[in-house]
Amino acid sequence: MSADSRIEAITKRIVERSKPTREAYLDRTRRAISKGVHRSTLSCGNLAHGFAVCSPADKAALAGDVVPNLGIITAYNDMLSAHQPFETYPALIRQAASEAGGVAQVAGGVPAMCDGVTQGQPGMELSLFSRDAIAMAAAIGLSHNMFDAAVYLGVCDKIVPGLMIAALTFGHLPSVFIPAGPMTSGLPNDEKSRIRQLYAEGKVGRAELLEAESKSYHGPGTCTFYGTANSNQMLMEIMGFHLPGASFINPGTPLRDALTKEAAKRALAITALGNEFTPAGEMIDERSIVNGVVGLHATGGSTNHTLHLIAMARAGGIQLTWQDISDLSDIVPLLARVYPNGLADVNHFHAAGGMGSLIKQLLKAGYLHDDVRTVYGQGLAAYTIDPKLAEDGTVSREPASEVSADPKVLTTIDKPFQSNGGLKMLTGNLGKAVIKISAVKPERHVIEAPAIVFHDQQELQDAFKAGKLERDFIAVVRFQGPRANGMPELHRLTPPLGVLQDRGFKVALVTDGRMSGASGKVPAAIHVTPEAVDGGPIAKIKDGDILRLDAIAGTLEVLVEAGEFASRSNATTDLDANEFGMGRELFASFRRIAGPADQGASVLF
Repeated sequence: MSADSRIEAITKRIVERSKPTREAYLDRTRRAISKGVHRSTLSCGNLAHGFAVCSPADKAALAGDVVPNLGIITAYNDMLSAHQPFETYPALIRQAASEAGGVAQVAGGVPAMCDGVTQGQPGMELSLFSRDAIAMAAAIGLSHNMFDAAVYLGVCDKIVPGLMIAALTFGHLPSVFIPAGPMTSGLPNDEKSRIRQLYAEGKVGRAELLEAESKSYHGPGTCTFYGTANSNQMLMEIMGFHLPGASFINPGTPLRDALTKEAAKRALAITALGNEFTPAGEMIDERSIVNGVVGLHATGGSTNHTLHLIAMARAGGIQLTWQDISDLSDIVPLLARVYPNGLADVNHFHAAGGMGSLIKQLLKAGYLHDDVRTVYGQGLAAYTIDPKLAEDGTVSREPASEVSADPKVLTTIDKPFQSNGGLKMLTGNLGKAVIKISAVKPERHVIEAPAIVFHDQQELQDAFKAGKLERDFIAVVRFQGPRANGMPELHRLTPPLGVLQDRGFKVALVTDGRMSGASGKVPAAIHVTPEAVDGGPIAKIKDGDILRLDAIAGTLEVLVEAGEFASRSNATTDLDANEFGMGRELFASFRRIAGPADQGASVLF
């Protein structure tokens, strides 16, 4: 099945741009493949350390190179609802490996922090950098050269991107990602949002807010709104790192366990010791990356992936840009309405047809490359399925329906919710930024209003509570970029700005920070690059300057005479308070060397 000519053209330009780095990456990967896994050539002391706690049978198996050994990289901890189910996965994986004639070992753990816990707190300033720390931690686990393949247990915001960077860094190894699934539906997300706004207005107290939040986030599994965590799961499936249908099955169910065991066996089947060798670095290519971006747009996914996808692609030598992402958004229609760009949650999305129906629709219109490699061993057409539990306890797969079970949640290619993906790059005399408008009403796609400048989100909160923001304005929240303070999400700004918008004011946000995967109904130009601490034009804005945010034309401008604006001195701010506490001092070197947002905001590339 051939892709749409416009998709092909963008893919080809990525291929051309990436040739030098991609060819160098593939050369390194193939040299590593040629060396293979050398357990049998490790010194006796090396090998004895590597299998000291194994059973006698596993020790005998691992003494040579004839039995595959599966390395497990896990982000398990029992504070995060999304990662708590991973507690039981190593035992399931070891059992499945044994049944398949292999061995499995936990190669290492990686940190997994929850942005939901750290929103608005000092710890959030470690969040983005945790992605690169996770990649490095996974690399340490895999550096023992004991493994023929790896499985990655991770779900949430920075964890999956970090794990994918590791998987592509160890691109000579086959890699399978194993999800935990979303928690069952609780308090509807729109009701949770309503209570948050009432709290921001002082109309309900902390007890009512905590009750609503607890009913929303209430059990094991991923948060059910369509933020970065669930966007991650969509990406891993549409890029071929998951088995078909794996993304959105609830934890603690027989089908979830069956999918986990199947994934472990599949990882062993695609090692160099078998006939279906599928090293991750060769499996993922420019077409796979484009498929991921297309999926992001078709589902109204997280703005965080304008950072992560670029960093993930670079790990494989692929040069993806914001312009590529924006141009693909202009082509790909929005087919899913999941909160915050709809009322449904991911469980409703899955029940409506989920990933199988979505991929079927996108393939039908030529928006995806079908001729890609996947861990399943077939192109993307094999992912147009609905997973079921067979009578023998294994996974069975039925063809995905051509018709959505709920057209208000998941629609067809001939009746899209909107003609584009709603994610756009903005350019102008303030630099570059991105905006997600899939949940923003059309009449708010263009905002022209005076600027009110803040140097942290608490300043805006205080001004709102003091009644100083009852007017049309564009909030400029600067010194929030990766080199300033680690680029924390500014999700706490959503309730006050949402309240003001609901009161009839024209409001918007311009920031060099992030606004999370749950960016919603308020127009927000985020990831402004260059950031203020690097002398970007955002540092020259003054209170009262007229700003124009135009998501239709794709522009972000300060309407000040060019000579006068250029002559201004850049504002500065005291960032000493961001240097220490909650581990921030340990990441000082990360802040110093972090790349710009449009290059992934990474310390690795």
